[in-house]
Amino acid sequence: MPKNDNHEALFEKLWSRMNERGEFPLLSNSLYATISAMKNEDGDFSALVQVVLSDFTLTQKVIRLANSAMYISFGGNTTTVSRALMILGVDVVGHLVIGLKLVEHFHHALSSAQQIGAKMELNRVMLASHIAREITLSSDIRRREQAVVCTLMRQLGRLLVLFYLDQEWQEIAELAKSTGISDDDAGLEVLGLSFEELGLDTAGRWGLPTLISDGMQSFHPGQQNDGTPPETHWLRAVTNFSTDVSSLLTESESDPEVAKERLEQVTKRYSDALKIESDILLKIPSSLAQGGASTQYLKEIDNLRAQTLQVKIEDAEPSLRECLNELDTLPPGNRGAQVLTMALETMLSSLGLSRAIVFIRDKRASAFVARLGLGANITPVLPALHFGEAFSADVFHLAITNSVGIFIENSRAPKFSTHIPGWFKNALPDAEGFILLPVRNSNGPVALLYGDWREAELVRKIRPREMGALNELAQALGRFF
Repeated sequence: MPKNDNHEALFEKLWSRMNERGEFPLLSNSLYATISAMKNEDGDFSALVQVVLSDFTLTQKVIRLANSAMYISFGGNTTTVSRALMILGVDVVGHLVIGLKLVEHFHHALSSAQQIGAKMELNRVMLASHIAREITLSSDIRRREQAVVCTLMRQLGRLLVLFYLDQEWQEIAELAKSTGISDDDAGLEVLGLSFEELGLDTAGRWGLPTLISDGMQSFHPGQQNDGTPPETHWLRAVTNFSTDVSSLLTESESDPEVAKERLEQVTKRYSDALKIESDILLKIPSSLAQGGASTQYLKEIDNLRAQTLQVKIEDAEPSLRECLNELDTLPPGNRGAQVLTMALETMLSSLGLSRAIVFIRDKRASAFVARLGLGANITPVLPALHFGEAFSADVFHLAITNSVGIFIENSRAPKFSTHIPGWFKNALPDAEGFILLPVRNSNGPVALLYGDWREAELVRKIRPREMGALNELAQALGRFF
């Protein structure tokens, strides 16, 4: 994938977020030791043993696998990781390490994010990995673990954006919903590169084995004739089939006939490459509901989907306080877009806003002008967002004369509609509710923070303590002007 400055800026932001929220396990020494052993590049057997021993769950899984029926010829009484590693082989254990560490990290990240969408995506990925394991039962353990890891890694780029680039993920979701395009196409539009490209580039930066990078790529039936190695073609078929079926099983398709037809199309597409008859593949989705881990993932996704209909609003105050603490560590002075972007992004993510904008006082124009905005398709509308300093009986002028913020829950309510200016209605006609926060210094109002929700069902009430934190955030910005 060709690199450019925008791609590098995206990765710098991604890496920065990873570091802020705790080192990503796959960047740690355990990954380097694992990859070194798998590539046999001065691989240290004892280092890989130590990686396994450092994780109780991984230790139990490796020893249990070494004592399974398929390895009974080796004695079936393995009690040490060293012996298990000799029996299973470095590659099998290496794939176990990578897969488990990846899943563990995102599960751990959920404890802080607690996003319904994030939980749903992770369960989809886990369901896909279970499907990969099911359709490779006749393969040897080495190929099975490769297939499972490649299936997990197939969604790496998507998961990284979801967990670390909150603003971009929201823009992608809103763009997909408003235009009807797929999440993948919306991701390409917002990020400048696809989820797959992001995942592949990340895998390269981590130094993952080529086999994993090859196996996590898109599948095309014609690849078997373009020089792609048969093993790679098979791996891509497994990872893409598992991912596609997982997505179909977890979509809220109301028409069972349509859902069945789509599953049939998927099984026909992958049957030849997987060397499994279509009718046999078609039985896999129904068998997944019979029990085991797959049932757990499906039930969890159903529960999460139900929760989206009555989302419990998360308290925004902790995120706002965290931003305030960060601002307190900065010296006063004009830091321009840096502190304003920080404030807008915090508002956007903590309140679930569709857009966040800052109006800055332009003394020469005697007006407040929108200089910076975050949210889907925000840049084109910024030039139309400005209002004069001269007082007018509307909510924007009332906001800049206040010392605290104003929250409009329903902008279409008659009692508010008459106080909302025409320029605003023309520029942002889909704003259902919004919040205005004045930024002041010793010279008076210098800026105005704005945030809105584009759908009525998404507008949330602002709790008193949240409004208190928002007012403090706006006050804290005053010293940077």
